[in-house]
Amino acid sequence: MSKVRTIDTHTHVLTEETAALLRKEAPKVPVTITPIDAASATLDVGGVAYRPYPRGGFDVAHRLRDMDEAGVDVHVLSVTPQTYLYNQEAALAATTAAIQNDQIAKLVRENPQRFMGIATLPMQAPEKAADELRRAMIKLGLRGTMFASNIMGKNLDDPSFEPLWVTAEELGAFVFVHPNNVAGADRMKSYYLNNLIGNPLDTTIGAACLYFGGVLDRHPKLAVVLAHGGGFTPYQAARWEHGWQVRPEPKKNISKQPTNIAKRFYYDTILHSAPVLEFMIGHVGADRVMLGSDYPYDMGMMDCVRHVRSLKISDADKATILGARAEILLSGKS
Repeated sequence: MSKVRTIDTHTHVLTEETAALLRKEAPKVPVTITPIDAASATLDVGGVAYRPYPRGGFDVAHRLRDMDEAGVDVHVLSVTPQTYLYNQEAALAATTAAIQNDQIAKLVRENPQRFMGIATLPMQAPEKAADELRRAMIKLGLRGTMFASNIMGKNLDDPSFEPLWVTAEELGAFVFVHPNNVAGADRMKSYYLNNLIGNPLDTTIGAACLYFGGVLDRHPKLAVVLAHGGGFTPYQAARWEHGWQVRPEPKKNISKQPTNIAKRFYYDTILHSAPVLEFMIGHVGADRVMLGSDYPYDMGMMDCVRHVRSLKISDADKATILGARAEILLSGKS
């Protein structure tokens, strides 16, 4: 297989410098990184602790060594979901988003061959979110945005988000939907089900709302990437198509019989199973799938490059997934 620049589209970063800047601007929701040992730390946001927060999430030299070991040429940097801060007042969230975006842009400038960046946005204030996306892409050189699959319980088809979709489409933004504040959390307190099931479930709800809410019809050039292999979307989209045919409710915003809904989205490779990933590639096409690891979190796939190279697919498809498709989308082209 010919050499291709490997681009990991799903990674997170929050450095100690960024945490200090956030503490200064948002002392009521202090962000702290407290080392546990040489390999990890506790990340605390407003008194809610997450552990372990692996060292690569805040130590850039460590991250670069991990990238080299994994055979990853480029990380697409996004913030940690813990610091979305959608539950804060809009002006404060706009400030904290700008801080994090400035910091990601700084990391990209310092390591232009190894990093690209996508922005976080104050999604509780969609007009401000649209403005920050424009600033992040035009002034800072970031490539798009990552935001949650719902915004404090508000689904992504809510009319208030329309300014963001308009701006994202206009700018050719790389739009990555990542689960947070998942549905049904009260029933998933045991066994880490809030992540094992809750994360893919909420991504699926986000995707369905974007489709049935008519967002993707109104904005056909919008490139939407779904985390963790799209949740349940690629495997249940045909059920959505059948539902439109036999029920009135899905027709509210969609006037034509939907076909190939699964092919309207893009997906990362985080499925933890070669046969399942091979099925998804065969179902939606290699040009809809991009390398992802969820670095540095423990539910990620740090061996993502080796995993893709081991698949029973063509070398051309491997090249597409490892970086070729991401190169195109991250340049603002679909």
